[in-house]
Amino acid sequence: MAIRRSATKRHGLPSVVQLRLAPTPAQADALTAAVQVCNEAASFISRLAWEQRTLTVVELHRLAYYPVRVQFAGLGAQAAVRAIARVAGAYANRRATKTRAHVFRPHGAVPHDARLMSWNRDARTVSLWTPTGRVPVPYTGRPEDLKAVDTLPLGEADLIYRRGAWLLQVTVTLPKPEVREPVNGFLGVDQGVANLAVTNDGAVLPGPALPGPIHGNGHVRSLRERRHRQRRRLQKKGTSSARRVLRRLSGREHRMMTDLNHQISKHVVREAERTGRGIALEDLQGIRGRVRAHRFQRRTLHGWAFAQLIEFSRYKAARAGVAFLLVDPAFTSQACPDCGCVSRANRPARGRFLCTGCGLAGHADHIAACNVAVRGVAGWAVVNQPHATGLPSARRDRESKPPASAGGS
Repeated sequence: MAIRRSATKRHGLPSVVQLRLAPTPAQADALTAAVQVCNEAASFISRLAWEQRTLTVVELHRLAYYPVRVQFAGLGAQAAVRAIARVAGAYANRRATKTRAHVFRPHGAVPHDARLMSWNRDARTVSLWTPTGRVPVPYTGRPEDLKAVDTLPLGEADLIYRRGAWLLQVTVTLPKPEVREPVNGFLGVDQGVANLAVTNDGAVLPGPALPGPIHGNGHVRSLRERRHRQRRRLQKKGTSSARRVLRRLSGREHRMMTDLNHQISKHVVREAERTGRGIALEDLQGIRGRVRAHRFQRRTLHGWAFAQLIEFSRYKAARAGVAFLLVDPAFTSQACPDCGCVSRANRPARGRFLCTGCGLAGHADHIAACNVAVRGVAGWAVVNQPHATGLPSARRDRESKPPASAGGS
């Protein structure tokens, strides 16, 4: 059984808060110039990297640092270093799918580190680098975000220009609580396309358990299908007014699904914390390559945001000190949690489960969530298996491996 335990930083948990900047017109012009020159420099470095097939950050730094400083006179040294790191990161994430040099948008987000910005928390201003010098820009935000910036260690930030507003997304380090032992077992969550999430308690999410205007999974599917038809109709029309409407609608479905995944993960973590349980989800990495879908179902499958829900649940569980595991998803909807019978015949229909061994019947997604919960208990026992050395099993296995020989075999 493949078990993956949640991975978090040892000394704290990273999180992101968003601040709204309030620059003067002159400061806004300076920030615009900084964003444009950084993105133009990144595109210039990207072309060099693609032509020379130099995609690692160290080799790319040797290749592009001095040429980009000469090409863009207003670009600072640290801004050039960050642009090189952005290019290397872009190719590292999407190298296999690239057929041409990556181009950075003129107003794309620009990362800032401690050498490109400084904070005055008392005055609530942040000093940002621009080609004409640093500008102290006032910031505001939600009370909880301002409190986090005032009290927590700050990391890197992204400067974003979006629809006429200047935003700063800042990484903060939260204190890491101890993970509590799941004394009452695990809360299993089955993820799917028809039903986004079903727990072994029988809760179907989204549903009545979640607030908001989304009434259920059928409502989500109808909204996404309606927006797909709307986008296709406007793209086919191709007029300037149609493109203007497409720009206004851009990102709306993504924001809806992100909000739903936040609500689902928050509900799951709160329920697990309230009942003293851990959280178990299926490890669905690579599922799109394993599943053969009909061409009419491919858009739905590739728009399935299961990885986002896993990551949201992971970091929320870490914040709350709730145990979190990813378990093997194989045959979770075909196995009986009572007698262990595994058969394709146990699924007479998509939403029905009827065990051919013991006769257990129920909704297939609910049965799958029960199997996920059982595998979570078994996986936690394996991960935390006691040993005479007193070390946890994961650390014991790591330290018991012999060192690799220098000469090889």
